Amino acid sequence: MMELNEAKTPTMYFIGVSTGQSSSKNIFPKWVETLQISPARLIGIDLKIHDKPENYQKVIHFIKNDPLSLGALVTTHKMDLMRACQDEFDEIDPLAYELGEVSSVYKRGGKLFARATDPECGGMALENFLPPNYFSKFDSELLILGAGGSALALVWYFLQGPGKINAPDKIYVVNRSQGRLDHLVRLAEGWGSSSQIIPLVAHDSSVADKVIYSMNPGSLVVNATGLGKDAPGSPITDGAQFPDGGFVWDFNYRGDLLFLDQASLQKQKRSLTLVDGWDYFVIGWTQVIADIFDLEIPTKGHLYDILSQQAKERR
Repeated sequence: MMELNEAKTPTMYFIGVSTGQSSSKNIFPKWVETLQISPARLIGIDLKIHDKPENYQKVIHFIKNDPLSLGALVTTHKMDLMRACQDEFDEIDPLAYELGEVSSVYKRGGKLFARATDPECGGMALENFLPPNYFSKFDSELLILGAGGSALALVWYFLQGPGKINAPDKIYVVNRSQGRLDHLVRLAEGWGSSSQIIPLVAHDSSVADKVIYSMNPGSLVVNATGLGKDAPGSPITDGAQFPDGGFVWDFNYRGDLLFLDQASLQKQKRSLTLVDGWDYFVIGWTQVIADIFDLEIPTKGHLYDILSQQAKERR
């Protein structure tokens, strides 16, 4: 873990795994100009996947007590950080508390806040490519590969959020470990919607392959594992056969993106729509920046279009 030094200018942190490779380091300086928050800085903090609780605690304790350290955006570690640092936060957004994940850490009035932005931001990114009322019109299903914070947020969107009126009848969730699946199912039961969730433990990629092969035409397959960005590889094999007319969404926008490469080989034959995590990235970042610097940044309209265009130019 990097050494944490007292901030000399207003500083936002990015807590991830390979932050030096993120487009954010190129985009942030331009956004600082546009949003008139100069001389704000962005500093990446790399932690191991499922790092020791004390490492998460060290980072959050530092941000809490360093005056010019204003907050942080959290990727990959959303659930682990929340579990380790819950007592450090003065106020926790009800949804962050319910889901057990934090993506936005920020200060107000001397207090440290934790918020889950993914449920809102993931839904908006989805609405950018999926036709309106899609699951209400077609007998399509949803497969989420992974059961971390962003996967959980997408489940919330369909079971409790704006997507509830347009939710698929079946939501498969495939994960390598049982614990996070159990957490997800418990939440779904509390929401009265557990019958839609089909949780599956996958010790290898063959489980995901079988589910993909069984899905109805037009179904949506999502890579929420981090494989292809935080670690090399893909949660499926090259033999996986995607559903005809389906949508394939990778939450990653950088890395080897092997999952999307696998889908691209079937794109024409199966009429697939391929989507990377770029919109999710831009929407998610702008909302956390709004939290940290106490700004209003809309998710649509003129200002958002400017920020999105600036991001594309520096991608």
